[in-house]
Amino acid sequence: MSQSKVSNQEALDYHEYPTPGKISVESTKGMETQDDLSMAYTPGVAVPCLEIEKNPEDAYRYTSKGNLVAVITNGTAVLGLGDIGPLASKPVMEGKGVLFKKFAGLDSFDIEVDTKDVTRFCNVVEAIGETFGGINLEDIKAPECFEIEKRLVETLNIPVMHDDQHGTAVISAAGITNVALINDIKIEDMRIVVVGAGAAAISCARLYRKMGVKTIYMLDSKGVVHNGRDDLNEYKKEFSCDCHLTQINVFDGAHVVVGLSRPGSFSIEDIKRMAPNPAVFTLANPTPEIFPEDVRAARPDAIIATGRSDFANQVNNVLGFPFIFRGAMDTHASKINDEMKLAASNALAALTRQEVPSYLNDIYKTEITFGPEYIIPKPFDKRLIIEISSAVAQAAIDTGVARVENFDMKAYKVSLAAR
Repeated sequence: MSQSKVSNQEALDYHEYPTPGKISVESTKGMETQDDLSMAYTPGVAVPCLEIEKNPEDAYRYTSKGNLVAVITNGTAVLGLGDIGPLASKPVMEGKGVLFKKFAGLDSFDIEVDTKDVTRFCNVVEAIGETFGGINLEDIKAPECFEIEKRLVETLNIPVMHDDQHGTAVISAAGITNVALINDIKIEDMRIVVVGAGAAAISCARLYRKMGVKTIYMLDSKGVVHNGRDDLNEYKKEFSCDCHLTQINVFDGAHVVVGLSRPGSFSIEDIKRMAPNPAVFTLANPTPEIFPEDVRAARPDAIIATGRSDFANQVNNVLGFPFIFRGAMDTHASKINDEMKLAASNALAALTRQEVPSYLNDIYKTEITFGPEYIIPKPFDKRLIIEISSAVAQAAIDTGVARVENFDMKAYKVSLAAR
């Protein structure tokens, strides 16, 4: 599959014409008559206001809260562009809103907060949190992003998730689950190397551990993260190994490497040291740590995933966040917990093993079947919203964070299919 080439001018024209930006606000009610005006505003609007005053949960009945996500950033870690500031990040945040709408039917407001101070940022989000049914934190640099998310999860009573951390974790974990099946190896026996120690890397390693992986080695820009180093923050220390191992040591016999760093941070020689049928997730984007064709030349038996759409097995966050928020918000969940993330990951893995609908074969112009070239679902699989959102909703119910009583899962799946 060839990658679409887009010129700078084409990208600028797309964002400027016919209307600047990518999102707008539309009314869901008619506004054609005096009666419409009386219902939408005064005096009619006072009636739901008073109902919500008596019972705050009624905001989900009488306002857009239950279908409204805030996409919030301070612009300190935008894509591969780095700290470009909140205003310059706005096109990305609008783009995230488009994806929420397209894939899950969720509305959104993008909010760019002009501060790098953790407390001030959290104060802003906490103050406006009641407006929304969920908050998607986006493009906030590590380690501040860990503290911000932790505080907001604790103080707000709605789902909060930093997608840069957890989206990659959920989707790559699904791929690893299927790699284990293909290679007939137990999850707990896998040896995984995580290259990178930023937000996504830490969250990936945490979720892999939660799913049962016992042996995880982490590499940062200075090498293997181990207890002999005195330069580790509290997050890296979670994955610090006891021995003073080298990069050669940790790659020897490794079953999976997950690259979440930069081009060249691990090498062909590292790949050659891995176990038979190694899984090589080279996820730096847009330039992978190692290009798939180079991995394939050195290890023809490798199972390869990237973050790009022009190669097989794309670890694309759009497979996760729209449907995770859909399931969490539809159950009025107070948070997105690890069980909900694992449920999403397991549902993604299971969906990949189902028979592929013919329309996907038409879109991708190939016969798609479960195996080394297909360990992760495709973004345009219409079943994603049904399988992932319902799995997340069920996990919310099972773990006691859902606030909707007597949730009808069968009817919910029918409603998801209708979307």
